[in-house]
Amino acid sequence: CSSDLRRASLVAANRQRRAARRLIRTSISRTRTAAIMTSSKTRPSSDVLLGDLMLLHPKLIDLSLGRVERLLAKLGHPEKKLPPVVHIAGTNGKGSITAYLRSFMEAAGKRVHVYTSPHLVRFHERIVLAGPDGTARAIDEDSLVDVLMRVQAVNDGEDITQFEITTAAAFLAFSETPADILLLEVGLGGRLDATNVISDPALTIITPISMDHAEKLGPTITKIASEKAGILKNGVEGVISQQSNEVLSVIEARARAVGAQLTIFGRDFDAYEQTGRLVVQRHERLLDLPLPALVGRHQIGNAGTAVAAALVLGERIPALKLDEKAIEIGLRTVEWPARMQRLSSGPLPAILGEEAELWLDGGHNPAAGDVIADTLAALDEKSPKPVYLVVGMMGQKDALGFLAPFRGLVRAIYTVPIPGANEAPHTQEDLAETARVAGMQATDRENVIDALNTIAALPKGPKRVLICGSLYLAGHVLALQQQS
Repeated sequence: CSSDLRRASLVAANRQRRAARRLIRTSISRTRTAAIMTSSKTRPSSDVLLGDLMLLHPKLIDLSLGRVERLLAKLGHPEKKLPPVVHIAGTNGKGSITAYLRSFMEAAGKRVHVYTSPHLVRFHERIVLAGPDGTARAIDEDSLVDVLMRVQAVNDGEDITQFEITTAAAFLAFSETPADILLLEVGLGGRLDATNVISDPALTIITPISMDHAEKLGPTITKIASEKAGILKNGVEGVISQQSNEVLSVIEARARAVGAQLTIFGRDFDAYEQTGRLVVQRHERLLDLPLPALVGRHQIGNAGTAVAAALVLGERIPALKLDEKAIEIGLRTVEWPARMQRLSSGPLPAILGEEAELWLDGGHNPAAGDVIADTLAALDEKSPKPVYLVVGMMGQKDALGFLAPFRGLVRAIYTVPIPGANEAPHTQEDLAETARVAGMQATDRENVIDALNTIAALPKGPKRVLICGSLYLAGHVLALQQQS
C-alpha cells in the first residue's frame, strides 16, 4: 500500500510540474506574441527568443517528427511551398557538398536557399536566403525575430525542441522568399530528423557515414547508416558518396524497400585527381575540371559527389541544368568556413608571427581525424614544418579515436576548454591525458589564446598550427578573429 501511495504521489507531482512548465511556456509565448504588435524597439532580440525556445522541451535533442509536423500544419504547411529541395545527410562532408552545390548554382545565376547546422558564430548562419541579386545571405536580425515570434505564437507553449521549432521557422522564411532551389542539410541522423518532413525532395544525397552520435543514432555503424538512409524516398534519386561495403549494403536495402533509385560513387560515377585536375566521370560523360578551392585530398570525393549530384539534378529538373563553366567557377570560388580554413590575418595569426601558418577545422570524429591528419601530411610533403595542434572536444565525442591518426605527425598537442558549449565538453586535463595515452606529448592550457602564446614562445622558426576538434570551438575561434 505504501508503495502504491508513493507511486501515486510521484505521478501527481509530475503532473503538477508539467502543468507549471506548460503555464510558464504559454505565458512566455503570449508575451512575445503581444510584442509583435509593438514597435521594433521593444521587440526581443533573436538571442532572447532562442533562449525562450530552449524552455519548450526538457531535452536538447529528442528525435521525432510528430511535434514539428503538428507545428507545420498549424503554420499552413510552409514545407509544401518550397522550391525544389536537395536533402543532404551523412556523417562527414555534408557541409562541403552543400557549399559546392551552392557555389555551382550561384555561378549559374540561380537563387539558392541553404539550411545548415550548427552555426559557427551566429545562429543566423543556419538560415541563408536567396537574394534578388543572385547572392544568398544569412537571414537578417529583423527577419529572424519575425519568423521566430510567429512560430512561437502558433506553437503556443507546446512541447517542441529548439531545433524542431527553428526548422519550422526556417521553412517559413524559405517559403516566403523566392528561390530556385533549397539545399537542406540534415541536423542529426535522417529518419527522425526534423528536416525529414520533406516528403518529395528533388534529390537526396548521402555523404560518407562513420561512427558519430552513437548515443542518439545507435551503437553500430549499420544502425547509424539505417538512420541516415531514412531520407531516401520513393521515386527520388539518391546520390551516394564513398561508403564502406557494410554501410552501402544498408543504404541499398533501404532504397529497395522504399523504391528509390541510387547513383553510387565507384559504380555510377567516379572522381579522382589527375595531373593537377579534378576528373569526374559519369556514364559516358567525362568532365575535366579545376581542383576544388577547399583544401584536402578528401575534397576530391566531396567535390566529385557534388558534381554528380548537380548532373543528376539537371536531368530531373531542366531549369537547374548547369553548364560546365558554372561548375568550374563554383569549384574555384567555393568557401566553407572551419574546414581546413587558413587564417592568414587577424588577432590570432598575429600571436604566432609571420613565420607560422594557422589553420582551423571543425572535424570532431575519428573519420574526420583521419582526413585532417592526411591533409596535414600532404601539406608537410609540399612544405615541411613542425606541426602543433590546439584541440578542444565535446564530452560525448571519441577523443582517442579522433587524436590517434595524428601520432607521429605532430610535435605537441595543447588542449583547451570550449567556452559557451551547450553540452559538457571534455576537460582540457582529461583531453591532454587522452592524447598522452595515444602516444603524443600534450599539455592543457586555459584557453585558445594561452595555447597560441605557448606555441609562439617556442624556439623561432616556421610552424604549422591547427586548431581542431569541435565546430563549437571553431565558432569560438572565428568570433575571436572578428574582434578588433
